[in-house]
Amino acid sequence: MISKIALLALVGFVFVTTQVDAKDKPAAPELVTTVCSNCHGERGISTSPTFPNLAAQQPVYLENQLKAFRDRSRADPHAQAFMWGMAAQLSDSVITKIAEYFSAQPPAHGKPAGREETAAGEKIFENGIPAEQVPACHSCHGPRAAGNGIFPRLAGQHRSYLEHQLAAFMSNSRANAIMHENAKNLTALQISQVAAYLSSLQ
Repeated sequence: MISKIALLALVGFVFVTTQVDAKDKPAAPELVTTVCSNCHGERGISTSPTFPNLAAQQPVYLENQLKAFRDRSRADPHAQAFMWGMAAQLSDSVITKIAEYFSAQPPAHGKPAGREETAAGEKIFENGIPAEQVPACHSCHGPRAAGNGIFPRLAGQHRSYLEHQLAAFMSNSRANAIMHENAKNLTALQISQVAAYLSSLQ
C-alpha cells in the first residue's frame, strides 16, 4: 500500500515532468518550489524530520545536492525514494533558482535539547575527538554551524535527520569520502550528542 508521503512525491514528480519545462518557462521555479513545499515546507522548514529543513541553507550546497539527485550519484535510501524522480527533469538554471529561493529564507528555530548532551555535542563540534581522529566540525561547517559554500548549514536541522545522515556517511550508503572518514569513528551516543547540539542552534 502506497504511503501518503510516497503518494505526494509521485504526484509532485508527475506535476514537475508534465508542467515544467525549465528552459522555456520563466515561472518554472515557482512551480517547482510549490511542489517542494509538499515535503520541505513553503519556506523550507519541514514538519517531518524525514525531510531536511532547506531554509537559509548554503546555495552552492543545495545546487550540488540537487544535481547529485538528478544524476543519481547521491544514493542514500531517502534520496532514491524521494529525490531521484523529483530532480530528474530539472535544468541547471532551475536548480540554481531553487537554491537561491531556499537560501534566502529565514532559518528554522532550534529546538532545545538536554543540557548535558548539548554541551557534549558542542565540545565535539568545536574540538573534535583527537583520540578517535574525529576533526572539529566547525572547521568546515563554520561558526555555529551556519555552513560555508559547499559545506552545508547544520544549525536548526532536525535532530533525527542529522543522526540518519551521519549514520549514512558511516556506512557509505551516502558516499562522501571526507564525511566517511570524519564520522566512521563516532559512537551512536556521540552522533546523538552532536545532533542534539546542532538541532538546538538557529
